[in-house]
Amino acid sequence: MSNEESLKIIMLGHKYVPSREGGVEIVVENLATEMVKKGHSVTLYNRKRKCYKPMSEYNGIKLESVYTVDKKSLDAVVYSYFATKKAKKEAKNGGADVVHFHAEGPCLFLNKLPKKGKRNYKVVVTVHGLDWQRGKWGGFATKILKKAEKKIVKYADEIIVLSENVKNYFKQTYNRDTVFIPNGVSKPEVTPAEEITKNWGLEKNSYILFLARIVPEKGLHYLIEAWKRVVKETGTDKKLVIAGASSHSDDYFNGIVKSCEGDESIIMTGFVQGKILSELYSNSYLFVLPSDIEGMPMSLLEALSYGNVCLVSDIPENTSVINSSCYTFEKGNIDDLTNKLVQILGENISGGGQAELCDWEEIAQRTLNLYKGL
Repeated sequence: MSNEESLKIIMLGHKYVPSREGGVEIVVENLATEMVKKGHSVTLYNRKRKCYKPMSEYNGIKLESVYTVDKKSLDAVVYSYFATKKAKKEAKNGGADVVHFHAEGPCLFLNKLPKKGKRNYKVVVTVHGLDWQRGKWGGFATKILKKAEKKIVKYADEIIVLSENVKNYFKQTYNRDTVFIPNGVSKPEVTPAEEITKNWGLEKNSYILFLARIVPEKGLHYLIEAWKRVVKETGTDKKLVIAGASSHSDDYFNGIVKSCEGDESIIMTGFVQGKILSELYSNSYLFVLPSDIEGMPMSLLEALSYGNVCLVSDIPENTSVINSSCYTFEKGNIDDLTNKLVQILGENISGGGQAELCDWEEIAQRTLNLYKGL
């Protein structure tokens, strides 16, 4: 592809744009927005659900709805089948130079596309994490996701990964080279506590923050257990704020809710966005991400961009992102997490300073350069 030509790009695999349902949605929205600003044509295949407002355009991005079923166990598979079929037809007729799949699951039907070298377009896949490792999936789903992973290796012209850990995994497991392009982050707007004070009585430095989807691999159960020990040991008047919603894990979510019931030191806000999201990041004493598994966590990048001090599990996907003001604990070790929380609460920390992170314009350009090099 010429470096000068305007590209026609299709992206699929996310749930819905515009939304903050998960990291994939944030990545897709920001990549597409920046690519459109650079003069390229980008079409996103949203999932067609009753809870999603039908839209045909957003920030100059073309939006098309793809049929799926409103059942969590089938949603992703049905959407992936029809989205892949639609992309194949569009691209074959000259409607795309690049079809960019996001996440492993939506790649299950890559074999429905022509083989490499026999297409008039290129296929790129961003692996946002090794999805089959995630605790929300059962045994059958794990097998399906591993099958999708093998199809990525066989059919993708290029694979983007978000961590050196996953890059090494593909090389060691499949002898397949991949390209590391990290996630970007938007410039934050530091916001004084107003709405969060009205809603939950929260003020500057009065709480520690967990902000992510409430799914098993994020490790929230470790944090709740550790926090209860901390409160008992120290008598701290700070709160633990849990911001996020369930995602394909209602049993886990309900268990989390039950474990927090009657505990006045824990506040569950539900899903947040906009001004409340900005206020929560801007005013927290500490951001905690105790994950077992990550791709490249958007919430951690955002917390760092706001200058938060962060306490994270010691998995490579977390430790490769944080700066020298941050802390780590041994993954899954509640005793270690408890001790680190007690230590940090006793140090009266005052912010971690701005981290050096890539912005979305740079990440979009690196992705475009990859497209043009195919």
